[in-house]
Amino acid sequence: MDRFRMIFQYFQSNSESVMNGICGLLALGSVKMYTSFDFSCPCLPQYNMAYGLGIMFVPPIILFLCGLILNRQSLVMLEEWRRPQGHRKKDLAVIRYMCSSIMQRAMVAPVVWIIVTLLDGKCLICAFSGSMDPEKFVGFANVSTVQVQQLLAKVPCKDDELMRNNTSHKAVSRYLRCWSQALGWSILLILIIAAFLARWLRPCFNQATLLQARHWSNYIDIEQKIFEETCCEHSRLFAHKCILHFFESMRQEIKLHSCSLPGKGEGAEGEEDLLRGITDQDQVNKLLKRWYYEKPPL
Repeated sequence: MDRFRMIFQYFQSNSESVMNGICGLLALGSVKMYTSFDFSCPCLPQYNMAYGLGIMFVPPIILFLCGLILNRQSLVMLEEWRRPQGHRKKDLAVIRYMCSSIMQRAMVAPVVWIIVTLLDGKCLICAFSGSMDPEKFVGFANVSTVQVQQLLAKVPCKDDELMRNNTSHKAVSRYLRCWSQALGWSILLILIIAAFLARWLRPCFNQATLLQARHWSNYIDIEQKIFEETCCEHSRLFAHKCILHFFESMRQEIKLHSCSLPGKGEGAEGEEDLLRGITDQDQVNKLLKRWYYEKPPL
């Protein structure tokens, strides 16, 4: 369990390479999930659109939330935004930089999922086959309105008996797949152009402001991690001191059972130095409260 916790904390670190690797793994995982997913359209007029759009947009929401959970900076940003002013002012530029970085990484996997589903076309065919205009296709000319709706809803189901005798289902499916793929390639082209422009136009803006925001963003994250590590070390020493005090009355009995405990004065001086004189529960609570409400100025 401790090893798993260490691995999880490592992947939650603020290292850009680690976070980029996590984003890449989520993106590859989204592609693998879609390719291994057995897409089965219900082929019912009242359920097709809900099912198709649900498959297209619900997994991206889940992947987006996973990206936020795995990114340590999301929690750090929220804490920095919500904390009181105290003795240290809050820099909105740093918070905006952290939010932008978090959103960019968290959106990679959802965008990949949506583009893959659009290029495949099954979701769009399932969702909008019932909304097509039957007059555009010759196979629906001599069919009643109710039958037309049923036939259009069963377009994604190639093995259905109604579709075997109808020649227009391939035309409807091809038409929607072309639109789906065109939309997918358009989104991909727009994203690539936006990334290209952002990459090449960035030097035109004030680089000093960007460097400052990036520096203090990293500082806030590292400061929080060091504070947590220091609290863990203090808690360990504090717990050790409390346990020694608890077993003080049982010292003679413990010695008879060959359980060695340090003497009354052994290690006490070093422990007191590491505890910084904070040896009471109320003192610890006041310290933590003061750190939250009145962070020291930089």
